[in-house]
Amino acid sequence: MNLSKNEDGFLTMLSRIAQIRLVSSHPEVYDPCDDSFALVDALLADRANLLEHQPSICMEVGCGSGCVITSLALLLREVDSGAYYIATDINPHAVRVTCETLEAHGCHAEVLNTDIASGLEKRLSKSVDVMVVNPPYVPTPEEEVGCYGIASAWAGGENGRRVIDKILPVADKLLSDKGWLYLVTLSANNPLELCLQMRKKGYASRIILQRSTEEESLHIIKFWRDLDTLLEANEFMSLDKTEDGLATESLPFTPFSLWKQRNRNIK
Repeated sequence: MNLSKNEDGFLTMLSRIAQIRLVSSHPEVYDPCDDSFALVDALLADRANLLEHQPSICMEVGCGSGCVITSLALLLREVDSGAYYIATDINPHAVRVTCETLEAHGCHAEVLNTDIASGLEKRLSKSVDVMVVNPPYVPTPEEEVGCYGIASAWAGGENGRRVIDKILPVADKLLSDKGWLYLVTLSANNPLELCLQMRKKGYASRIILQRSTEEESLHIIKFWRDLDTLLEANEFMSLDKTEDGLATESLPFTPFSLWKQRNRNIK
């Protein structure tokens, strides 16, 4: 049977990601859904950059079914990168399911039952070149955060930020100098505020995929260390700590506030 170029391209693309029929499952593990597919599509959209990036260590925090870490491994297999893969999940059932999904696709990763990266901070410090995270981002009552079982996959507390705000400092410690973070967020999580928060730590960012479903508006944000951003952030913090030799009250960091500081000095 002869295939059109579009059909052939579609089949080629499917070979680079996890096949749903091969993804394992468990009643207490979050099955791949719109957010999982959006994150995989974002990785595919950034595929050329990822292949050129040639990461040595790739990590998924909150691996769930293993769909995303498997797709990343399949995508990078094209260049035989020799990357080492690590996946973590607080749900022990997710650890087993992820292992089964990886094995069904002929992939391998070190899969650990831990909270975010507990116990790995020293070992992986400044070493992770690509990190992918589909966190619990749904706004829920605070008492639901970190509960046992499948609810741990989505319960994000107030504004859905409770777990995200725990993950970002950990990511900052683990990402290498060339490290990239791909993060799934919801509009309710205030993605702009997250970008400004990471900017203070020297990260540039952009939304590489935005998708609206019947229930939510998803944003996949890519963060990376950027020297110019870091210098700007350090300059702002320096200006903020002292003015005419006197300590000043800390102000929220925004690009506009940095502009105002610079112009005040010029005057």
